[in-house]
Amino acid sequence: MGRLWLVLGAVGVNFILPSLSMAGEGLAFSLSGEARVRYEALDGQFRANSQAEGQGEGHEKGARGDQLLLFRTLILGEMDAGAVTFGVELQDSRTYWGDEGTPLTSSVANPLDFLQVYGRLDDLPGMLGDGSTSQLTLGRQTASIGSKRQIERVDFANVIKSYTGANFLSTNERGDELHAIYVVPTERFPKDRAGLDDNDLSGDEEQWGRHIWGLHYRRADMAPGWAPGLWGEVFVYGLEEEDTGDVQTPDRSHVAPGFRLYRKPVAGQWDVDLEGALRRGTRYATSDPSDTDSLDVEASMLFAAFGWTWDAPWQPRLAAEYYFASGDDDPNDDVFGQHERLFGSRRSDLNNTSIHGPLTPANLSAPGFRVEVKPNDRWDGRFYYHAASLASDTDAWVIAKLRDPAGQSGDFIGHTLDGRVRYWVMPDRARLEIGASALFFGEFAKDVPNGPQGDRTLFGYGQLTVSF
Repeated sequence: MGRLWLVLGAVGVNFILPSLSMAGEGLAFSLSGEARVRYEALDGQFRANSQAEGQGEGHEKGARGDQLLLFRTLILGEMDAGAVTFGVELQDSRTYWGDEGTPLTSSVANPLDFLQVYGRLDDLPGMLGDGSTSQLTLGRQTASIGSKRQIERVDFANVIKSYTGANFLSTNERGDELHAIYVVPTERFPKDRAGLDDNDLSGDEEQWGRHIWGLHYRRADMAPGWAPGLWGEVFVYGLEEEDTGDVQTPDRSHVAPGFRLYRKPVAGQWDVDLEGALRRGTRYATSDPSDTDSLDVEASMLFAAFGWTWDAPWQPRLAAEYYFASGDDDPNDDVFGQHERLFGSRRSDLNNTSIHGPLTPANLSAPGFRVEVKPNDRWDGRFYYHAASLASDTDAWVIAKLRDPAGQSGDFIGHTLDGRVRYWVMPDRARLEIGASALFFGEFAKDVPNGPQGDRTLFGYGQLTVSF
């Protein structure tokens, strides 16, 4: 921990900078950003074949430990030219202290590149009645809509996803929103292990063979008489893929209609978050170009939470939750039943991620509960528990890359516990966050072929984020 506090202190000194804004004739320029450092440590790896790996500095082979030091810096510059705003955001995400057993991917390391390069047309005519306005963003950009379970700009992950295309938003005074999006995802580099280990500079590229589209409508305060503050949402998202010279895909072609009811937590009242979606279409089983056997996609997801916040010191909130994401029941039939997580969130609902993150909304059935507290404007904390099982015992535990196609290893992944505490060291400028997680293995984790050793995984992290 001594090295962690040394690094956090150095970052705090070097990055506490004021935001910059300038105005000229007909133009206004602003500069903002953030710098974040995080140290992570994991003991007891849950991923496939982890017993064969000696992981983490200072660990012997088979000790199944890991650690990582992560840096992320974001710098956003915007120029307001009146009817059009131009923006450029740089992202620099690097890692250190990993070794050959550390699960590094392009979602963890992505050295200096353009996260966003866009033009935004503001004050366009609205589509939601009198007084509504619209905006259209064109170019490379990030996107978050609604609950962020369908598409999000990630926060905890060391690398933020971006997309290139068009994003339209119309709003009115009541708070209704209409989103329309058509984009292609950006492929992040480096992707090879040597490049990730060395934080090699390599420009990100658009995946022109993958197209994401969506329509999403949010209705504010839809039942003011009996449930003030209840929002309703309906949406449909689609994905169309085709192979290109650089990227091979499973040629997914599907649509996902869905809905959401949401009432945010407020002291002295109940809250609810209910979201469901179906997914229908076709895809191949793999990305291999020789795989031409088309499968029907029949998948679904459901998240349900019901909570209460007490009007008392610390504003304690208790909520019961359930996350279901379908699995593939028969690996040998012509139906693909797994609800894959594509571009949406998982950390807010399920677990701390990065080198941990055993749960994802794919082949999952996870009832649980959540406790949240907010002592004052500077402190907040949360803890949540899930009893995690496979929705289908013949499908994979996706993050661990473990599967028993015969279904003879049971379906209980284990008990997961996750928590964090955050404190504003300098209000709205510097925030310290400390968190921990545990996964206690269930029958599937213990019995599946090539599964992990031991009976649990422990994870902890500390991070400091400084905004300017």
